[in-house]
Amino acid sequence: MGIIKASKLIFDYIRRDEEDQIQEVDRALDGVDVDIRKGDFVAVLGHNGSGKSTFAKHINGILLPTEGTVWISDMDTRDAGQIWEIRKKAGMVFQNPDNQIIGNVVEEDVGFGPENIGVPTEEIWRRVDESLEAVGMTAYRMRSPNKLSGGQKQRVAIAGVMAMRPECIILDEPTAMLDPNGRGEVIRTVRELNRREQITVLLITHYMEEVVDADRVIVMDEGKIVMDGTPREIFSQVEQLKSYRLDVPQVTELAYELKQAGVDLPDGILTRGELMESLLPILGKA
Repeated sequence: MGIIKASKLIFDYIRRDEEDQIQEVDRALDGVDVDIRKGDFVAVLGHNGSGKSTFAKHINGILLPTEGTVWISDMDTRDAGQIWEIRKKAGMVFQNPDNQIIGNVVEEDVGFGPENIGVPTEEIWRRVDESLEAVGMTAYRMRSPNKLSGGQKQRVAIAGVMAMRPECIILDEPTAMLDPNGRGEVIRTVRELNRREQITVLLITHYMEEVVDADRVIVMDEGKIVMDGTPREIFSQVEQLKSYRLDVPQVTELAYELKQAGVDLPDGILTRGELMESLLPILGKA
């Protein structure tokens, strides 16, 4: 079993009236089965309401299954006695960094989590140093978070999670509120952490370009996993993705349109370099 596993996971959002009677049941997850290996970079795609953020919140016990089971390193998230350990294993980074930055100074914010779980002072500062260095924010350690850009704030939020020494980081649309430069900063940071530290990454996103380098892509629709494979396997199926109201990377879209027009190109082109490499022999014959 991998570091994250869900079996027959069902979750219902239940709305009740003033007398606590059930008014409405909305099934957000419907029989999700997934097994994610330690050290993998996994991206989860889906349009709004597909269930991807609800799934993310199950991984560290923010939400608990209506039915089925979620395990983190063999620990059942419904076991209240293990929820502290689960949350140390799986750290969460939210869409808005302001929701999880509480310190007046960057280094104090990064050290808050370890301090809260009783880590010795000397070890806290070692973790703060290492985490800030890992996300490229050492030079900003004495700054107020309020004076940072959106991308810098999100990197501080990631450092704060890293200081807890998680084995897995879940990022729930971490770049949704950022400009293109901020998005690039955050995704480069996350990729480097995954490669260098072997931290398992689960990235929830709707930006297709962010998942090109992932090990695995999971597509969700109406609370179910409808596609699961490598980026190339997933983005080779342009029409199927569009049926789930999703786009593909711009270069993949261009290659697809060229192929539809009769140009002999392979499926699943992901980068400009791949497209140029495929086009050069064709242009040379022209």
